[in-house]
Amino acid sequence: MKRDNHIKQIANPSIVWDIAIVGGGATGLGAAVDAASRGFKVVLLEQADFTKATSSRSTKLVHGGVRYLAQGGVGLVIEALRERGLMRKNAPHLVKDQRFIIGNYKWWEKPFYTIGLTIYDILAGKRGLGRSLPMSKKSVIKEIPQIEGNKLRGGVVYHDGQFDDSRMAINLLQTAAEQGATLANYVKVTNLTKNDKGDISGVTVFDEIGKENYTLKAKVVINATGIFVDDLMKMDSAEKDNIVRPSQGVHLVVDNSFLGGDTAIMIPKTSDGRVMFGVPWHGKVVLGTTDTPLKEFVLEPQALKEEIEFILKTAGQYLAKQPKREDILSVFAGLRPLAAPKKGADGQKTKEISRSHKVVISESGLITITGGKWTTYRDMAEDVVNKAIEIGNLSKKECKTRLLRIHGYKENVDRSNFNYVYGSDFEKIKKLEQDLPQLAEKLHERCDYTASEVVWAVREEMALTVEDVLARRLRALFLDARAAIDMTPKVAAIMAKEMGKSEEWEKEQTEGFITLAQNYLLVPYKPQQQNN
Repeated sequence: MKRDNHIKQIANPSIVWDIAIVGGGATGLGAAVDAASRGFKVVLLEQADFTKATSSRSTKLVHGGVRYLAQGGVGLVIEALRERGLMRKNAPHLVKDQRFIIGNYKWWEKPFYTIGLTIYDILAGKRGLGRSLPMSKKSVIKEIPQIEGNKLRGGVVYHDGQFDDSRMAINLLQTAAEQGATLANYVKVTNLTKNDKGDISGVTVFDEIGKENYTLKAKVVINATGIFVDDLMKMDSAEKDNIVRPSQGVHLVVDNSFLGGDTAIMIPKTSDGRVMFGVPWHGKVVLGTTDTPLKEFVLEPQALKEEIEFILKTAGQYLAKQPKREDILSVFAGLRPLAAPKKGADGQKTKEISRSHKVVISESGLITITGGKWTTYRDMAEDVVNKAIEIGNLSKKECKTRLLRIHGYKENVDRSNFNYVYGSDFEKIKKLEQDLPQLAEKLHERCDYTASEVVWAVREEMALTVEDVLARRLRALFLDARAAIDMTPKVAAIMAKEMGKSEEWEKEQTEGFITLAQNYLLVPYKPQQQNN
């Protein structure tokens, strides 16, 4: 997992890649695992850090989509439930069974949701996580002590999956590398190259770290850039209409005391017709989400005031203690690439793989995959690699990911501490601490993270910046932004020593991250080290 070794491969002009994948989110990394495990020569290029955008900002659920049943999307639900089962089977250290309760406040809700969720269970079949059952008011309050008890008639419990999105992505990155893929973050695709016939023949890229340009030859290029798919499609054809439009989803993170237990709450219909969740996650609770149309895609979206107020107000209607702005430990926003309205024929062949995602093939052979969700990442990857085999005239090889264990695979992990996310790698992290006892030092009094995890992130998880570590390797920024700000200087110092960086780099990283982290809080915070 040394980035320099991967860059050497990228810089080698004699290599002709079978498949070049642009985008290091769930879809791109899934495709890299799929293609590499089939034996293809694969390179993946990510302009920022892996899962910097949408794929690190989900509701942390691995689910079939209860709400799709009401919309009649049975096929989509069956697909997602199958994939949920495979995800839990192949990465049991990250994906777990999560109990959800729908509180019932009207007489008809208990039979209505019991019937609907029983159908959900039937569709899951042998991969079901547990039966959906009606509950008494007393039982509901016992599981969720902080649920609003006034007018509560009872509830319905059902089961779905819960996981850590960025940690799953890092394990997919490691899995792809083990299967022989070449991958690098902070490598931006600047253009597409074409042969004399006008067919895609590769990409030109710029390494943001090494400040070098490279040209890569590839038999087929997959555009898996998520919210940025239109940018790459316009490199192929400048007059191409946009195929996605941005919609923002916001989440607020609060202390677990707002739920009071380990069971999640599901609100089936908010005032704007959406589903809202309160989900336990790493000892905190994630509240969300929203669905707000926006005009542009950005790497670091900001929550709007009305979105924050909507979540606070809605959560307050269903929780005994209404969360206030000052209770928010972190607020994060993510953008969804929704299908844009069609403006007429655009000369592209579009294949609808399912209602959850779509694959678009341009006249020059650029393959674009868009839509979908984390739960169906593996199925999306299988579809797009199958299409790449066809478009690139590659040898036909069967998909292997249904039975492929994800890096870190470990059953029956202890989830009482964040370190369970490392699965089988945790013993190696403990070995670092045995060799250098100072690495066992905790980074912050409110968190379980240790210095050894920072070193591990640099050595084994391709973390290059303080943000990479605190946002997407340790998840501190998403769980407690104030604690993340406090530990920034310590993390920067550990990384600088490990990576051989200057004091100037250390200072820039510290200041840059603290500025970024303020955007994850609703009340400005002065770092601890500046309080004296």
